[in-house]
Amino acid sequence: MNTPRKVSQIIRGEATSDGAGVRLTRVIGGRALPDLDPFLLLDEFGTDRPEDYIAGFPDHPHRGFETVTYMIDGRMRHRDNHGNQGLLVPGAVQWMTAGRGIVHSEMPEQEHGRMRGFQLWVNLPAREKMTAPRYQEFGPERIASVEPAPGTRAKVIAGELAGIRGAIDQPATDPLYLDLELDEAAQVELPVPDGHTTFVYVYEGAAALGGVEGETVLEAGQLATLTDGDGLVLRAARASRLIVVAGRPLNEPVARYGPFVMNTRAELQQAFSDYQAGRF
Repeated sequence: MNTPRKVSQIIRGEATSDGAGVRLTRVIGGRALPDLDPFLLLDEFGTDRPEDYIAGFPDHPHRGFETVTYMIDGRMRHRDNHGNQGLLVPGAVQWMTAGRGIVHSEMPEQEHGRMRGFQLWVNLPAREKMTAPRYQEFGPERIASVEPAPGTRAKVIAGELAGIRGAIDQPATDPLYLDLELDEAAQVELPVPDGHTTFVYVYEGAAALGGVEGETVLEAGQLATLTDGDGLVLRAARASRLIVVAGRPLNEPVARYGPFVMNTRAELQQAFSDYQAGRF
């Protein structure tokens, strides 16, 4: 590692609701951080109260980007109008490419217990926005784990760490998606490609970023955007869990409204027209 990344901004998510009233925390996609090219949205959901999630996300459309759902606790059923369906269980990942258009639902398959996880939206380049929709689901047994340093365990969802490659491959944005668990005082150095937009989100405990030359401590519920560099140093101020996500920025104009993300206003208007005409 030649240039360790440092914290450039700290964001705390906003409480909101989506779907049919599911309560969640919006970390990317809100007023504080509208987007982080190529990432359009990051929602954290986590509750023991069935009334906070039981109504789920009934049928709704998407066009022009990808959704990544990572379940930590609970069970969620996916169905879409292209004939795909699947059941997300704890530790499972769904990577859905909306492309030119898809209508899907994500509904809880439980009436009690904890529902917890993340949904990330990843933009598609202009040349791929009208590609054919695609659905990929990976059970927990297909998500590789590695111990990159003492007291550190990592699930590799996308990208590569310590010679282990994640199940997901997307050449356009070349993403890295890690779920890290650190014992108290554990420290790890992670390679991250130069030029990739990178963020760290702590969802349990507290973790310090930046190394001995100047650490910044993140508490649970805080996201850090990072300066450029070829890696980052993490130390657990307390036993912690966090996600590290990176991707190649697209550097393209974004025209966005609700579930549609295109490059121009005219393309957005066409998306609404196509959806209303049943062309998804």
